[in-house]
Amino acid sequence: MRLLQIDSIHVVARSPYLVLHARLGSYPQSWLEEALEAGRIAECWAHEACFVTASDIGLHRAWRAQSESTHWADKHAARARDAHPEQMQALLERVRVSGPVRASDFERADRGASGWWEWKPEKRWLEAWFASGELMVTRRERFQRIYDLAERVLDKLDPSFDHAVLTMPQAALRKRFILDSVRALGVTQARWIADYFRLKPAVDERELTPLLATGELLSVQVAGWKSPAYVHRDHAALLEKAREGRLRATNTVLLSPFDPLIWDRARLRDMFDFDYSIECYVPAAKRKYGYYVLPILHRGRLIGRLDAKAHRAEGVFEVKALFLEKQVEPSQRMLEELAQAISDTAAWHDTPKIRLGRCRPTAIGSVLRAHWRG
Repeated sequence: MRLLQIDSIHVVARSPYLVLHARLGSYPQSWLEEALEAGRIAECWAHEACFVTASDIGLHRAWRAQSESTHWADKHAARARDAHPEQMQALLERVRVSGPVRASDFERADRGASGWWEWKPEKRWLEAWFASGELMVTRRERFQRIYDLAERVLDKLDPSFDHAVLTMPQAALRKRFILDSVRALGVTQARWIADYFRLKPAVDERELTPLLATGELLSVQVAGWKSPAYVHRDHAALLEKAREGRLRATNTVLLSPFDPLIWDRARLRDMFDFDYSIECYVPAAKRKYGYYVLPILHRGRLIGRLDAKAHRAEGVFEVKALFLEKQVEPSQRMLEELAQAISDTAAWHDTPKIRLGRCRPTAIGSVLRAHWRG
């Protein structure tokens, strides 16, 4: 995948943990924090705010240093530097002299304020230095960022940070991100590639032609697609299995709203015939499915979605509503595997008691409950 998007909403598990659970099953949730503190992964702005591997952080720092960004994080960082240059320099000097800090180390003057855009000044300044690269995240505690000088974080990376990467030409960096995007996507049309790492301008078929000539990418035709598709050469063996009809999807899992499979809504519709939007930012009265809706992946198909909430103190995993897609005809096996996927997620999250609300179609509720009772 090359990266894990970070999101702070924890109605269920926070997004990066859910993304890993969909691929690995149950695993210790301390892994990400341990890997970050040990320097095996790092944080940066990539698709959005993301965890990336230690071996890739140099590529992202080089790209951001060489490219003019229009991302909102950089715009806010520039405004903060323009408006508060002395305070920001003083904050940076404090970190240099006294060591890592967190936003909670600073008192808030207006204690009644809250929310993303109501950060206290020091939090905005820390994020501005993070966006521009002078600060990095050295570790997290209860998911709170602990900021330190970038040079000190880079010094502890495993594998060691290669400063030569910072001098890579922009064309070479763009090629690397294109190849990594295609590898991560599995099979893709040209128009879906740029979104993965937020590349600009968009990638077109003409730009991919040299990569076909060198064999780094493979061109394939996908039934029902008017445009050619591309596969990374590392997936040549999987491609042959697919052509021969021997590539079989077997897993049933719940996906994070910020899963790489879900990011690109156009790709999602074309590949899975699945229309999805994140409704946690929509007023309650206008939500169609719920606040934190998890798509359901079943044996290679997106068959539905559920609105979930983990009640940690009670040990309850609440499924407020569960919707199968209208064209899905649920089989007994499908419902048993769906019930098991929900049960596995709940148990991994230490909320093993499952509370099921309304279902569409209504009849599937009794089948799911019977599985959990059994």
